[in-house]
Amino acid sequence: MNSIFKKTILIFICILTTACEDVIQIGAPSIPPKLVIEASINWLKGTTGNFQVIKLSLSAPYFDTQIQPAINAEVKITDTSNNTFVFNEEGDTGIYVAYDFIPKIDEEYTLTINYKNETYIGTEILKSVTSITRVEQENDKGFSGDETELKAYYNDPENEDNYYFFEFINDKNSLVDLEIYDDEFTNGNDIFGYFSKEDLYPGDKIIIRNYGVSKRFYEFIFLLLQQKADENGSPFETQPTSIRGNCVNTTNPDNYPFGYFRLSEADQFIYTIE
Repeated sequence: MNSIFKKTILIFICILTTACEDVIQIGAPSIPPKLVIEASINWLKGTTGNFQVIKLSLSAPYFDTQIQPAINAEVKITDTSNNTFVFNEEGDTGIYVAYDFIPKIDEEYTLTINYKNETYIGTEILKSVTSITRVEQENDKGFSGDETELKAYYNDPENEDNYYFFEFINDKNSLVDLEIYDDEFTNGNDIFGYFSKEDLYPGDKIIIRNYGVSKRFYEFIFLLLQQKADENGSPFETQPTSIRGNCVNTTNPDNYPFGYFRLSEADQFIYTIE
């Protein structure tokens, strides 16, 4: 190998090594934070439903890990009979609570939030839900044969449109799986919510909650779950679009909030893995 060729290879290696040491800076767009509304009013069967919680926070840039609470807001819910339920903040946490809420099936409620001289309003109806009647378990399922499957059965009412939002919560690690269903093809039938997971062992407890929801919320959460399924976690991919809920900023419509105002009757079933 002649000396000129050796020098050429050496220079190429030096350039390549230097280039690999460069730090790539990823620029994320900087936009003013938006209000994030987590207003899920849940009336668990067998309870009064008087105690309710609403959480307000602010959106953050993509790479930020800190969630900033939206403090010092005025929060209230009003029903069609002009009953007003005021939610008071607990310290400077962005968590607002009420102890006197009155839930009523098919009642329309309006959420009003005043935050930094802007007013946000959302309206929704409290939807009923049918009870979970039984849970069936099957082992050695899934593609690799190492998953445990649960089917939480419920009887869908006839001659009405119903939408369901399921939570499956592993009591051991608090991990939550979400599922949604409608009754377009199962109206009036005995149907089930489905859960499948690895690493479940006898004695593990799964908290199963079924919520009655509106068609609009069903469509909202469907899009959110679809985005979660499509994304691969890479910051270099095109980011999901912002999905708007049912709350609007009546003072400044361009400064729209994120989140949703939902009211649901809920049923709970705690199942122990066999």
